Amino acid sequence: MLPVLLKIGPFSIHTYGVMMALGVGLALWFILAQAKKQGINVRILADGAFYTLLVSLVGAKLVLLAAHFSEYIHSPASWLSLARSGGVFQGGLTFGVAFALWYFHRHRIPTWKTADIIAPGLALGHGFGRFGCFSASCCYGRATSLPWAVTFTHPYAHELTGVPLNIGLHPVQLYEAGLNFLNFFILWTILKKKSFHGQVFSFYIINYSLIRYFTEFYRGDHSPRAFLILGPSPYLSLSFPQLFCLLGLVAGVTLLLILKARGDRGETVHRA
Repeated sequence: MLPVLLKIGPFSIHTYGVMMALGVGLALWFILAQAKKQGINVRILADGAFYTLLVSLVGAKLVLLAAHFSEYIHSPASWLSLARSGGVFQGGLTFGVAFALWYFHRHRIPTWKTADIIAPGLALGHGFGRFGCFSASCCYGRATSLPWAVTFTHPYAHELTGVPLNIGLHPVQLYEAGLNFLNFFILWTILKKKSFHGQVFSFYIINYSLIRYFTEFYRGDHSPRAFLILGPSPYLSLSFPQLFCLLGLVAGVTLLLILKARGDRGETVHRA
């Protein structure tokens, strides 16, 4: 749609990068503001957020590389697309959560209390990230004749992501952006009324698993290798991302039940 926001001579400012930066910035603002309200050490948390972002980005790209390893090996030119890509969000989330848990333990930050303020920020940032995907034509949808179908026409978009040109497609990036923003408001509401630490984060895992499982039906950028079950229609197929969503749903519900049984509201507070 608008892959390059601004071009000055040889320098280009890509819309995807701008939207990602906006999403990360607003997410960090929300997280640090909530941390200050709840007496969590803001400086240590800000440092952890920076390192976690780096680990998540590397993790997202590693999962993308693993999923399409044969393509990257046989096409050296495709490494440039890997560098430009944001990677697989679920991979970045897994790597980021693992690192964040270690970091919280290392610096004696109350784990689940902190995770609860991070979860809405993740949903908020991810929503803006999907706007970036839409502008860059990546993560595009499958063909449709619905009235709200979008049509990509710029040759650069096809060169950049392989999106089909001059064909109506589901604006699946906008579907997911809207659902992530809705998830942000739901999680923020739960945060204000939660009854135990870890409740908000558990619902983030549950909600995002449902969001991604649903939107996968309308993705058009997957190769046949991305499916565990490839049926005659998207609704009779199961992609590997959907499999991860089912595992995430089970993990989120299990975590919710365990933490609810513990009823943990007494973690040590570290003042900023």
